[in-house]
Amino acid sequence: MHETLWIMRHGQAAPGRPDAERSLTDEGKCEASDMADWLAQRLADERLPTPRVLASPYRRAQQTAALMAERLDVPVGTLPIITPDDPVGPVLDWLIDAQEQSPGPLLLVSHMPLVGLLTTQLTDGPRALGLGFPTGAIARLESDVFAAGCARLIGLEAPGYR
Repeated sequence: MHETLWIMRHGQAAPGRPDAERSLTDEGKCEASDMADWLAQRLADERLPTPRVLASPYRRAQQTAALMAERLDVPVGTLPIITPDDPVGPVLDWLIDAQEQSPGPLLLVSHMPLVGLLTTQLTDGPRALGLGFPTGAIARLESDVFAAGCARLIGLEAPGYR
């Protein structure tokens, strides 16, 4: 049974400290809104189920996820293990557990370098280098199990690149 995982980098954020409190810029809000519209249209066009939306606890990821969830008409959950410098291993373990306990599509809203590392480890295995992600970009992966090297990258979409 194929499952879909959407991995998104938050929209453009303003500089500042502490890092966890950085907010989206106006451009970042536009990127997130644009991608929310794109994803909603993609789900409708392909008759795909709406994903659960989970975000890093950092402000910019929460703001991005809120815009996505509002457009998709779903709530936002927080996943504390997907902050910028978190290791990929626990996320892979979490994905396997989540897939077993509550199957269905997921949208994870996080940060670089985690989104790039997670995407490449899922598709190419544990020795893969991270994939570059513009702000607001969304990768679509499919797999029977979200373990290292088991997923297939369906596409990577970014605001302004379509």
